[in-house]
Amino acid sequence: MVPHLVTALNGPLLDLERKILDATPAIERWFRLEWQEHTPPFYCSVDLRNAGFKLAPVDTNLFPGAFNNLPQETLPLAVQAAMASIEKICPDAKNLLVIPERHTRNAFYLENVARLATIMRQAGLNVRFGTLDENVAGPVTIALSDGQKLVIEPLERSQRRLGLKNFDPCSILLNNDMSGGIPPVLENLHEQYLLPPLHAAWAVRRKSTHFSCYDDVAKKFAKLVEIDPWMINPYFAHVEGVDFQARTGEEALADAIDGVLKKIAKKYREYGITERPYVVIKSDAGTYGMGVMTVHDASEVAALTKRERAKMAATKDGLEVHDVIVQEGVYTFERIGEEVAEPVVYMIDRYVVGGFYRVHGSRERDQNLNAPGMHFVPLGFEHTALPDAHAKPGAAPPNRFYMYGVVARLGLLAASVELEKTDPEAIQV
Repeated sequence: MVPHLVTALNGPLLDLERKILDATPAIERWFRLEWQEHTPPFYCSVDLRNAGFKLAPVDTNLFPGAFNNLPQETLPLAVQAAMASIEKICPDAKNLLVIPERHTRNAFYLENVARLATIMRQAGLNVRFGTLDENVAGPVTIALSDGQKLVIEPLERSQRRLGLKNFDPCSILLNNDMSGGIPPVLENLHEQYLLPPLHAAWAVRRKSTHFSCYDDVAKKFAKLVEIDPWMINPYFAHVEGVDFQARTGEEALADAIDGVLKKIAKKYREYGITERPYVVIKSDAGTYGMGVMTVHDASEVAALTKRERAKMAATKDGLEVHDVIVQEGVYTFERIGEEVAEPVVYMIDRYVVGGFYRVHGSRERDQNLNAPGMHFVPLGFEHTALPDAHAKPGAAPPNRFYMYGVVARLGLLAASVELEKTDPEAIQV
């Protein structure tokens, strides 16, 4: 089932679709060569925004937590991709330990964990779940709405390895972004693979580093297909030392907002775009759509209410926000019915394995949709749908989905480069 998309592509993005379809052999070869130089993270999801005149990633998550929202028909793709990744990492792997988030009562998140387990079991692994919650002293059984049961167990750490009672895994799959810090129990493991590595955690990772890497990837790709890199790349600025509640760092933040807005306005004039430029201020680390706000003018920062400042001052696990990125706002012109939508693409290893639309009925096209009240509609891959180079631009959903997959893989490649650059054990040349 292909979702009924109310908004058709228009303007420059039609030209981008045509160029990407025409360059498909060169694009796929380029990715193939890039993956010879870089190792993709085990899995990844990328939030995209389609403005009609621009298609760009706005967030890249290395601990994706919504596998339950993928279309059922794409699961074989996920299993094949997981098999390919496991063969590279640990060909004789038998046991996999999955460490989920601690909020084990979130029904939707638990469905994601169950879906992950299904994929990994079909890929040939025994899967069990361990928790970082030190209050769990023995196995806890959780019943899901579809009748499945998850058993969460306390971790057991020896001097060199991590596992569960009577369970010694070759690999450990982290589905916990560790925003609050890296638990010592995960450190200094020997001959066990952590997927992804610890420096992918939000305790270490920074969005500004990721989008700096993406900037380089986008420029290389844009040269390949002969497009303006801005068509697939949001401008951004990094601001340190911001305290929303103490009102320090406001001047530097306002200057950054002004700078990014002026760059956007220049591009809008170049392409004859009549929309009003805006930026999104985000915590430089973190997820769940927390610590995010839309701004059309730098003066809005000084005018924030006490409640708005409190919301911007902390993210997941109550972590204080002091570093932010000011990212170019990308309108979303996607709609499902009357509701604003944005595509989210999921990847395992270097393969696109599905996706969905994040949909919100009470948000506008310039707002963050990762907020309470959102729901999800599977990205409908028809069983036989391959890109159709002969279709009229903007008319074939598979062509649009292919374009989503290309830009999402650029985000994946940027994450690969990012992890290489930030690897504490790598020898930096």
